[in-house]
Amino acid sequence: MPDETRERPTQADRSLRTRTALLESAARGLSRYGYGNLVLAQVAKEAGYTRGALYHQFKDKQDLTQAVTEWIQETWDREVGRFVEQEPDPVAALLTLARGHAVFCRRDIARVAIALRLEFSGQDHPVGRSIEDGYEALVTHCTGLIEAGRTAETIPPGPPARAVALAFVGALEGTVIALAGQVEHDELLTARTVAGVLGLDPLDVSLP
Repeated sequence: MPDETRERPTQADRSLRTRTALLESAARGLSRYGYGNLVLAQVAKEAGYTRGALYHQFKDKQDLTQAVTEWIQETWDREVGRFVEQEPDPVAALLTLARGHAVFCRRDIARVAIALRLEFSGQDHPVGRSIEDGYEALVTHCTGLIEAGRTAETIPPGPPARAVALAFVGALEGTVIALAGQVEHDELLTARTVAGVLGLDPLDVSLP
């Protein structure tokens, strides 16, 4: 006999499952082909749904792409950001961010923000503005941690904190791109790279 105690998925559950599958498919497509070459029919097909199901969830490609960037940010906050916030020490928080981001970037979806930032560079487009807003939020957060580390004298003085934060994020992104597929080394080398930007001894950095 069937298990009658098992609850049937609700309409909201099914809708969420459809939306998540479409977001994951779109994220893969954006990371591979970019916004300009993204084909919505292909996104729906690879997710296992019809184009009508996609348009039931998202009104157009721009709406879908912005939903993807929001979903990726929420995923990053859950898998990386919350652990950064739990670190009371600014240096530990910055290194946790670097290590966590390296692990996060092993997934296809992590490439979307970098790909879109390059594609929309210098353009006034809603998707580009959304990506830049996320980038600026990360730089601002790192700036605050660097300033706190300098106040605590755990990060040495040097160039303005914002300039160091920009270099930190640039080194973070560049390293994870260069080490794509190097799972044995990406986490440690990313942390050591950003430690050097902060003025710390990279050889003092190890994995937890």
